[in-house]
Amino acid sequence: MERSDTKEIVYDKSVIDFVAVAVELSVFLEKEDQLPRTEWIDKMLKILPLLYVKASLLPETEAIEDVPPATFVREEDYSRVASRVSEMMGEEDVYLDVFVDDMKYSDRPVSGFISENIADIYQDIRNFVSIYQFELIDQMNDALAVCSENFYLFWGQKLVNVMRPLHALKSRGVNMDFTDMDEGINRD
Repeated sequence: MERSDTKEIVYDKSVIDFVAVAVELSVFLEKEDQLPRTEWIDKMLKILPLLYVKASLLPETEAIEDVPPATFVREEDYSRVASRVSEMMGEEDVYLDVFVDDMKYSDRPVSGFISENIADIYQDIRNFVSIYQFELIDQMNDALAVCSENFYLFWGQKLVNVMRPLHALKSRGVNMDFTDMDEGINRD
């Protein structure tokens, strides 16, 4: 691949759009202050589908270097994000995961964790964004190739899996609000 082609790919509008959403999610997950759970879920249900759409629109590219891109997310960073999400979700962190290979061969339910899946997504996109900050074209290209491949093989499925329990929690809250409103109506 020629340098001009690579530069065109890494600065493609669809890539820049993905970078913007990835940065927004990373910043949101790294925030020290905690939102109420309902607001946090609402924000996640808006940003995760957007991240999915933007990732699915990324242009195809191939790695240039033989060495994989640098990683920036340390184990402590991953654990901090996972812990915050777990704390936010409380007992609702665990959900039944039906889209895992183990489920095909199991007669018992397979559990997933919202916190673990969010931390996995965070790790990949944060590594990607960190490389983009240096504006080194070849490394940006390789980070894009890895992030895009990981989206299809790994974190894309985790993203859609985690949306199901988040949606259920949001819907339960909305239904509870409607129930409360109905109970306040005098039906005599």
